[in-house]
Amino acid sequence: MHKHTISPEPLTLEALEIILDQDTTLSLSDASVDCIQACRKYLDEKVRTHSDPIYGVTTGFGSLCNTSISHDELGDLQKNLVMSHACGTGEEVPPEIVRLMLFLKIQSLSYGHSGVRLETVNRLIDLFNHGIYAVVYKQGSLGASGDLAPLAHLALPLLGLGDVHFGGDKRQALDVLHTFGWEPLALESKEGLAMLNGTQFMGAYGCICLLRARALSLWSDLCGSMSLEAFDGRIEPFLDQVHQVRPHKGQAATAANIRKILDGSALMRE
Repeated sequence: MHKHTISPEPLTLEALEIILDQDTTLSLSDASVDCIQACRKYLDEKVRTHSDPIYGVTTGFGSLCNTSISHDELGDLQKNLVMSHACGTGEEVPPEIVRLMLFLKIQSLSYGHSGVRLETVNRLIDLFNHGIYAVVYKQGSLGASGDLAPLAHLALPLLGLGDVHFGGDKRQALDVLHTFGWEPLALESKEGLAMLNGTQFMGAYGCICLLRARALSLWSDLCGSMSLEAFDGRIEPFLDQVHQVRPHKGQAATAANIRKILDGSALMRE
């Protein structure tokens, strides 16, 4: 079991690869907890003391930006936002992509710039750690400020709504929550907006494609190195001096990798 601690430090591809490939549990660092709580405290104070409208927090969205929302309806506004945007269609997104979406959303919220409660982030971590992945659809994203429809589906289980994949089965989210003794969350101001704004859907696909491309590049170098030996090729075209003349970073990296693979090769010394 791999344990990964969410922190304000930037993510690396190496860390993502480990999280994807291994059975991983997440936890929040003290620094991330402090960031989340400080931002939520700031937002709550603004809502309590600020007389001017705060878009999407104390107002409606889009053409309803001039419609004020009473304080006792701020949570309903966020819940309705999530439900109204959960309008995806088409094929289901593979669970490995949803898992990565969930991780990237947790990472994004943990920086403390979104105004969500610590309770909300911890519930997302619970979903990740127990392998509870929302059913998300490939088509239907509005694309205005991110992956609105896919992220709305990702957020539905927080409310006990929608379907999830759990334990190899597709089940209603509320049933799975009750399996663990959890009650649906009641979103508070800004939280629905924080869940929907972002690019974790396209980001997850981008990360998967990049990691797979890196793996293919490595296999290409291995196959090329074996072929170079098999066909009695020469190592000279891969020497660093040659690639300094045409300073293409990827080309130089590939040449360096081939030199490393063939280091000590008796055939290359002949």
